[in-house]
Amino acid sequence: MDFLGQRMPYVTAFSKALGTGMMISADSPIGDESRSAMESLIEDYEHVLSRFRNDSLIAAIGKAEHGGSFDFPDWCAPLFDLYDALFSATSGAIDPCVGEDLIRLGYDASLSFTVTQDAPEHLGALRGRAVWGRDVTRHGTTLVTHEPVQLDFGACGKGYLVDLLGRMLQSSQFVIDAGGDLLIHAEQPISVALEDPEDQSHAIGIAHIANGALCASAPSRRHWNVAVNERTQIAIHHLLNAIDGLPSQQTEASWAYVPANATLNLARDYPTAVADGLATALFVSDVAQLQRTFDFTYATLDESRQIAVSRNFPADLFLRSA
Repeated sequence: MDFLGQRMPYVTAFSKALGTGMMISADSPIGDESRSAMESLIEDYEHVLSRFRNDSLIAAIGKAEHGGSFDFPDWCAPLFDLYDALFSATSGAIDPCVGEDLIRLGYDASLSFTVTQDAPEHLGALRGRAVWGRDVTRHGTTLVTHEPVQLDFGACGKGYLVDLLGRMLQSSQFVIDAGGDLLIHAEQPISVALEDPEDQSHAIGIAHIANGALCASAPSRRHWNVAVNERTQIAIHHLLNAIDGLPSQQTEASWAYVPANATLNLARDYPTAVADGLATALFVSDVAQLQRTFDFTYATLDESRQIAVSRNFPADLFLRSA
């Protein structure tokens, strides 16, 4: 990001937030009281929604032998609204119940990266895994289950935390960088490199953003190999289609941009959460289907190194578009 240190010289870092860390650059200092409030929010957020914490509410749902009724904080309501919308727009390809598939494929709380032996018989909604809205019913911010359910809100969760933190800032200009998820409020556009998933030292384009959220998704930083036999290995990553529970194979990277002046309520109020969810949805769902529900622009890079880009996507791209 160009000359960010000059334009927004006050930097506040939360190095352990959601496992990837977050950094806020602003044009005015973030005081000790504000920083403490942000740290408390991050702690509360993880205590409720992290499936990597044994003491989280999400973990309790996964351990409940006969299910139960689980009350979430009021601030979870927009996040659940967004998952309702994404589940519908993707015909179930985005589903927080995908947490069970991730665990079976080795992306578990201990990061074992070891596929369970029974995974082929149980992956995905097609093979009987729990489904959002059917096996997990929602009443406002209360979720009701009838068996243990492994939930994962990672498709939108990091972006949603970024939005909540952004609402706490008093600065007129700021950038929140959460490892691929960006919320930008600036008087003049900020230039952002779009990382090449095959070479993280290079970019495939430069985005120019003044006010809005840009989120990227790619398996390049979170993947592992599994041996099928002595000669064959298959690559697995965390971007799953919840219908069959399998990693998407056709897309190498995606970028979704939601402007700060988006017309729909969720996108206007929580642009980073929406962009975060759409960046994942672009791996597993048809773009036209998503655009019937969400107002956004995008770019995707496929396995043949062809870029598909929508009109008005705010970037100069270096590769040929499909």
